[in-house]
Amino acid sequence: MMFPHILCAILLFVSPTTASYAFYIGKELTEDGSVLVGGTGEEVSSHWLQIFPAKDHPANATITVGVTEDASMPGQLMNISQVPHTFRYLSMEYSDFEGFPAPLTNGGVNGKGIAVRDVWAQNRDELVEMTPVPQFGLQYSDLARVVLERASTAKEGVEIIGQLIAEYGYADYGGNSHLIADKDEGWVVWEMSGGQKLWAAERLGPDEVRVLYPGYIEEFPLNFSNHQDYMGSPNIVSFAIEQGWWNPNGTELFNIFNVYGVQGEGYTARDGGFKYMSQAALENATLAMAPVTEQDLMERVRDYRISDDEAGYGQVVSLRADVDPDLIRIWVAPTGSVTSPFNLWWLGVQTVPPEYGEHRYLTKDAASTFLNTDYQSQEATYFAGRTFKQVLYYTCSAPETLLPVVQGMLHGFENTSQADLRWVERSAQTLVENGQRGDALDLLTFYAQTQASKALALGRTMVDALDAYVKLMGQFSSPTGTQINDPGLGDETVNCLVGFDPDLPPDLPPARRGRQRS
Repeated sequence: MMFPHILCAILLFVSPTTASYAFYIGKELTEDGSVLVGGTGEEVSSHWLQIFPAKDHPANATITVGVTEDASMPGQLMNISQVPHTFRYLSMEYSDFEGFPAPLTNGGVNGKGIAVRDVWAQNRDELVEMTPVPQFGLQYSDLARVVLERASTAKEGVEIIGQLIAEYGYADYGGNSHLIADKDEGWVVWEMSGGQKLWAAERLGPDEVRVLYPGYIEEFPLNFSNHQDYMGSPNIVSFAIEQGWWNPNGTELFNIFNVYGVQGEGYTARDGGFKYMSQAALENATLAMAPVTEQDLMERVRDYRISDDEAGYGQVVSLRADVDPDLIRIWVAPTGSVTSPFNLWWLGVQTVPPEYGEHRYLTKDAASTFLNTDYQSQEATYFAGRTFKQVLYYTCSAPETLLPVVQGMLHGFENTSQADLRWVERSAQTLVENGQRGDALDLLTFYAQTQASKALALGRTMVDALDAYVKLMGQFSSPTGTQINDPGLGDETVNCLVGFDPDLPPDLPPARRGRQRS
């Protein structure tokens, strides 16, 4: 397959550093009737798991939102009012995106069973160029976090985003989107660049699959305010007409992507030419798996055509009816799931092991500052993200040989967690029903932490085994250049696709993917 460096450069220019994937699978397409949400976070920086407890706030409480003057599109931070009570939620946090103050989040799941994913969604150049300097308003991570803190339904999450943009504005790097889901439905929200407070949202039903990379919305009704499946800012249609981007007297239907998305030959909503699999290909591959299980979605998220060194973590969430908030479960891979296991967590887990918490690896300013003594014990522990990055780098040095072995071990580990699910959750539910919620939370915490510890031990064993294999087989490759960091000019990141034909079906064994890319 030809993939010229010039195309790489074009894609790098169009796509921001923070990208990320999101998968939505409606409940009529899943094996157990749950809504499934999955995704990755694609940032260079460090990632760690964090649980945020429910919290009451004083009447004058505020939160700081927005971007700084260091952002690619400069802005100023601002304080907005906090609500009296915020919900418990779990998310993967990360440490840096230029001009966007840490900690940041792509989303997670809250105690009301609301899952949020943040995904880039680039706007047309003319709209980006309209953005005022400095810009003000909530940015993508602020919106994801506020929805987790405040929303009780997916639709309410959309309404919260719309209200906050209308009141305070939206600060961005060129356009962004969010996938918000609950046990019944999902919503795609596309927030627009340009400082015009533009946004649009589309409902996803129980029989739909949607993959965002980038986020997209296509045909959009002109009378959307009277339509239960759509929402948007009051000016989403009128502004396009004013700018001459859409002609109401023409034959073309109003299409959000065609009007506000990236313009240019080869870019469509579902086949944008990004990475090795388009949204359409991923949606079709996911739909073909129906009825879809959690394990099926894990395989979609870890598909090595999309999961590489850029994938900072992987997530899969089941959203079901009549589930105790503490038993809402989420599977999280500590870094790119192509070579790291999905660990099982519940929202009722009380603490995250230090090995899965924040460390200095890939953390902003780590190379120019000494460690804060408050973190010395945590930093002394092994870091799961770093360990499984080592597994990735060794595996991807000889993927045709090593990837099937590594992924076989990951599947074996995850199968043990899947086999335990029934008795763990049934035991916890019985304890809750008998007024012993504290004991139920202790059980969930003990099991999740035990499995996380086993996963890390597996990772360390894999690193040692891969290290021995690669070196003893004479396959270790020392660097030939002097730049340890990717210059960011279209060079490929470390990935297990090298040497394979990405046009072949994803379920074909890696050993049969023989054609070399050029």
